[in-house]
Amino acid sequence: MKYLNEFRDAKLAKKLVEEIRSMSTQRWVVMDVCGGQTHSLLRHGIEAALEDRIELIHGPGCPVCVTPIEAIDLAQNLAMRPEIIVTTFGDMLRVPGSRDSLLGARSRGGNIRAVYTPIDAVKLAQQMPDRQIVFFAVGFETTAPATALAVLQADRLGLNNFSLIVAHVRVLPAMEALMLAEGNRVQGFLGAGHVCTITGLEEYHPFVDRFRVPVVITGFEPIDLLQGIREVVRQLQSSKSGRSELVNCYARSVRTEGNASAQDAMAQVYEVVDAPWRGLGIIARGGLQIVPRYRHFD
Repeated sequence: MKYLNEFRDAKLAKKLVEEIRSMSTQRWVVMDVCGGQTHSLLRHGIEAALEDRIELIHGPGCPVCVTPIEAIDLAQNLAMRPEIIVTTFGDMLRVPGSRDSLLGARSRGGNIRAVYTPIDAVKLAQQMPDRQIVFFAVGFETTAPATALAVLQADRLGLNNFSLIVAHVRVLPAMEALMLAEGNRVQGFLGAGHVCTITGLEEYHPFVDRFRVPVVITGFEPIDLLQGIREVVRQLQSSKSGRSELVNCYARSVRTEGNASAQDAMAQVYEVVDAPWRGLGIIARGGLQIVPRYRHFD
């Protein structure tokens, strides 16, 4: 618990709140990119403690929330076919499509199973060669490598009864789309630490240079988030126009270069494409699809 307790220290959290309040000479607008950050900001009362100093805009959210309706409908339709079993993460089950959720489809007879990892779906395909096993793949760059490894494993095993609905999306293009949106008011970002454990930090430098907004990479515990907010405010307060730097406040997990093995798996299996985000429309280079070499798994 030492890696959690020290980042939930109530006295330190109170001190950081006081520092942020004393530093802020105006109400700054900061976006937390990930739904996990939003959950922690609300759960620990951080948003309420800073509401007169910081306007927190909760960003694109979790990848489950931005999964297109069409992909959910496809998964439901496939699950109603007797030869198919649709597998996915448990948090996808309650997300509504155009008519129903996967949970609702299961109650109507659809064969839908929650799994912990994509490899579980590969194992199911091995165990049930007479059924077609479809994995509904969602997530940011955080979960995309695991799906890529499942494809590579299925290919090595020569499975012809395993396939995917790929709804993986990329975070940075969504941030770019938001900055270009009419009426955008965001002055700084709390970047998603779990995404950066995979991608690293290099791709964020052009974003900071282009849009001249601070991007501070944070974790998901209250101290992580408060340190990130303090750093964003420090930059914005440093001059009348504000400073713009990329800062890693999640160094215990995020390295500049990211995770090379995960990046290699993704490069083998996916290519970057324009993709729909629920609520945001088509985002340029906002998603992934399987490369032609492995397209038979799509």
